[in-house]
Amino acid sequence: MPTFDYFKQAQSYYAQSPAIILGSGASAAFGMSGMGALADHLKSSVDNSTLEPEECIEWDKFVALLDANVDLESALHQVNLSERLTGEVVKNTWSLITPEDLSVFDNSLHVRDFFPLGRLLSDYFKSTATSIEIITTNYDRLGEYSCEQEGFHHYTGFSHGFRRLLKEAEYLQCERVVNIWKVHGSLDWFKSNTSEVVGFGNVTEIPNDFTPQIVTPGTEKYRITHLEPFRTIIAKADHAMESANSYLAIGFGFNDQHIQEKLIQKCLREKASITVITYQLSDATKKFLFESGIENYIAIERGSLDDESIIYSSLLDTPITVDEDHWTLHGYLNLIL
Repeated sequence: MPTFDYFKQAQSYYAQSPAIILGSGASAAFGMSGMGALADHLKSSVDNSTLEPEECIEWDKFVALLDANVDLESALHQVNLSERLTGEVVKNTWSLITPEDLSVFDNSLHVRDFFPLGRLLSDYFKSTATSIEIITTNYDRLGEYSCEQEGFHHYTGFSHGFRRLLKEAEYLQCERVVNIWKVHGSLDWFKSNTSEVVGFGNVTEIPNDFTPQIVTPGTEKYRITHLEPFRTIIAKADHAMESANSYLAIGFGFNDQHIQEKLIQKCLREKASITVITYQLSDATKKFLFESGIENYIAIERGSLDDESIIYSSLLDTPITVDEDHWTLHGYLNLIL
């Protein structure tokens, strides 16, 4: 058995009330599609028979990159898709993920403790904390579902109800609230043909004359995030990250430059602590943790089996392997609670 007390380090970081960062791995745990599945879906779902010749050239180039095993985000950065093609990518992304999201919600109706995140939030609120900050690059609503199953209010920048509007936080007055900053948008955010930004409930199809407000990878990402609602949401996420002294990254691959910069500033310059739990540490994660000079971290990935974890720590020279599941959120909770 290892002599290193990783329990103590993980619990110490958790006691600092970390801001939570949700990445695609948090959704993958519920069987939701990742970038690979999305790439395959886009290749088969976009009808190129209606495209202009110039659009066909770019789309064929994009598909060829995917066929050559270039990852989706890199492929989208290497092509110049028209506004219409970008709209097709957004629409088909929404159409793939929305049924999966609604299926998770339906399954959660029958299982009381369906969301480990809900258990984490419940324990968090046993303290004197009145708010929890979640920053996520995901479009799905698993964070919101987790809150509601536990009976907590959540705020994503919108009012509540069937037809939601952008509102300031003061609009929602309650004792405790979970702020969920969705920097790449959400499945229930739409913009009308008159540019009104609204949130609709669990719709199963894109309403007529509305466009989903989700930011897909690619060159357009940087332009769109300067528009509403993203500009306001990103500013709120920035404030949440700047105000935290500890972070818990769940299934986050450290491939979002915007979030990276804030974490570097806090973890490198201000010595904030960070915990990472994931199926497999990405190359970007390893670079961030092991090459950036971060001094206070613990990172846990799956070993060769589900009930095995590899633990990396700023207090260790080399990683250790333990015969426990601590890399899933459920397993992490058993580590800290």
